[in-house]
Amino acid sequence: MRRRMVFSTLVVTVIAVMLLGLPLGALTYKLVHDENSRQIEGEAELIGFEIDNMLERDEEVDLTSIDREYKDRYVRITTADGSTVLTAGDPRLNPRAADSPGLIRGSATTEAGTTVEVWTDSESLRESVIRAWLGIASLSLLAIGVAVGLSMVQARRLTLPLVDLAATAERLGSGVTTPWGHRYGIPEADRVAEVLDRSAERIAGLIATERHFATDASHQLRTPLTALTMRLEEIIAEARNPEVVREEGEAALAQAERLTETVESLLGRARKSQNPEVEAVALDPVLNHLQAEWSPVFQQEQRRLLVTGDPGLTAMTVPADLAQILATLVENAYKHGAGTVTIRRLDTGQSVRIEVSDEGEGVPEHLSGRIFEREVSGGGGTGLGLALARHIAESEGARIELVQTRPTTFALFLPAGAGGLSKMTGPV
Repeated sequence: MRRRMVFSTLVVTVIAVMLLGLPLGALTYKLVHDENSRQIEGEAELIGFEIDNMLERDEEVDLTSIDREYKDRYVRITTADGSTVLTAGDPRLNPRAADSPGLIRGSATTEAGTTVEVWTDSESLRESVIRAWLGIASLSLLAIGVAVGLSMVQARRLTLPLVDLAATAERLGSGVTTPWGHRYGIPEADRVAEVLDRSAERIAGLIATERHFATDASHQLRTPLTALTMRLEEIIAEARNPEVVREEGEAALAQAERLTETVESLLGRARKSQNPEVEAVALDPVLNHLQAEWSPVFQQEQRRLLVTGDPGLTAMTVPADLAQILATLVENAYKHGAGTVTIRRLDTGQSVRIEVSDEGEGVPEHLSGRIFEREVSGGGGTGLGLALARHIAESEGARIELVQTRPTTFALFLPAGAGGLSKMTGPV
């Protein structure tokens, strides 16, 4: 493309130079020729004036003075009656000579009727014309050179964005979604670059969403799958005791239903096609179920899980999401904390506050400000649980805060339950 642009510019420039240069050369020749002719005619008039003065004063023509003054001219003087013809100057310029060069002629007739003819060599005319034509040719070549140079610069300026944009598109196709950010000073190319950068950002967002969905799904499904596995192991261990098998089977079924709800919630959030429907949820059954689910795990470690605070509270939330958030906080206290884990519920008036604390060493100072960021963990964890729990809470108009680092205390703030309100759509 670059070569075609340069070649096209060169052809157009040569045509323009020819259309302007050839008429200009012809006009220059005519102007120089006319100027030399006027000069010779002026000399002829001047010689005629001098001859008239000589005839009037001396009654004869002094050819010696004319030879001396016009030695590079050939002069022929014819009297008024035509009876006398005098010549002076350089005889080699005589037009009647066989070897005379190219000549320029000028003539004049005086008031007394004397005719004066002057010839001069046309070599000076040719030199003047050649110098003028060389000047025109030089300017033409300069114009062609400047045009070619500008066309090369312009071609590079126009083709570089195309090459750059092609490379950007190739990068997007290969999965590199970092915006290029290049601008070229060409409105059309800049618009294409902006579209590609926005596309890269959207693709990066989609890829990040897919990755987050995969990690969130693996994290959220891990807890109910672990609980389901424990129930199934208990069923196998107590296969000869029908009552235990029935009880553990019902618990396993509950875990399977929870697992189904978790999957549906994940898919809905990934599609962003549904907003969570919050409703007035009684906290005591959720907390009691959480305590019953996690107490055996804590007992194996000779630790306790306590539920304290104000009973009978309700909050606007999604039951499955509330259970998932609290399970994440309890799991975090179980893995990274120590001693007794306490779940305390408080009525603050405008909201319901649920605190989860343990008796461990607390959160290190360098992590306290980043504890809710993805892939940030105090050690041994995935760094996803708290980030996901905060995301779920904020999608329903709630929030999670680290209110105390030693001992570690997380607080979940939920909108207080409204009397008579069944369901409403929460923010996403």
